[in-house]
Amino acid sequence: MITEIAPADTKVKTVEPPKTPRGTGRRRRAWDEAPRWQIYLPLGIYLLFTLIPFYWILLFALRPAGSTSLVPWPMTGEHFAKVWTERSFGTYFVNSVWTGVATLILTTVVALIGGYALARFDFKGKRGFMLALLCSQFVPGALLLVPLFQIFAELQMINSLVSVVIAETVFQLPLSMILISGFIKNVPYSLEEAAWVDGCSRLRAFLTVVLPLLRPGLIAVGSFAFVHAWNHFLFALMFLSVQEKQTIPVGLNTLLSADSVDMGALAAGGIIAAVPVVIVFAFIQKWLITGFSSGAVKG
Repeated sequence: MITEIAPADTKVKTVEPPKTPRGTGRRRRAWDEAPRWQIYLPLGIYLLFTLIPFYWILLFALRPAGSTSLVPWPMTGEHFAKVWTERSFGTYFVNSVWTGVATLILTTVVALIGGYALARFDFKGKRGFMLALLCSQFVPGALLLVPLFQIFAELQMINSLVSVVIAETVFQLPLSMILISGFIKNVPYSLEEAAWVDGCSRLRAFLTVVLPLLRPGLIAVGSFAFVHAWNHFLFALMFLSVQEKQTIPVGLNTLLSADSVDMGALAAGGIIAAVPVVIVFAFIQKWLITGFSSGAVKG
């Protein structure tokens, strides 16, 4: 109810506000302005084209060899058993897990140390160093295969998973350091200063105050390091020639031959390679969204 103030010689009268039609008082959402079918139809078409390749892989992996049915029935697990035992995918899987986890840990730790230095300290050449980190992302890994191979050969690290972990970490570090520095800049510096006043050292203040706030960013950086190491084919192909040391991407390549391709085994191997990554992203998607939304670099 609105009160209108009248002159002194008149009485105060009240004016009832005009009634609005029912349902028009709420804020109109963006998708209320267009029919729903104009939104759902393109999304449905996109989803259809996205899911068809996955269904095709499942079809070849689950239906019996020689079958041409468009429905995987009766389903069989012979292709999975074949690639896991006869094609040594069990060994490839363990090697990929070891490489991915080691790359995740090493990349996250080094990027955390370097990102803290970039975020909290000013030093001569800092802008140039940041520019060099960004420019390094434009260098393809194939250009450095020969010098890396010579270095690892001198160090007797060929046919060792450690060489792949080092190479993957080196190529993941520039972007990871930039992202981590952005996350650390979003943590108020006053929190660390308060911890120092309370008697904490710089290291203890970082571990107890800053590090817990960086969990979304660390999960985002670590997950991408793991997925990149899991899926990368080139380094594993060049540095690992012994079958017992190869990873899943190289194992998938061994299923291809010049004369014929076992589509069932290839599809089963592709599912084995994709399932761990899907599970990882299913569990960390909440942290990824939080990490990217809070990782914008300030000024």
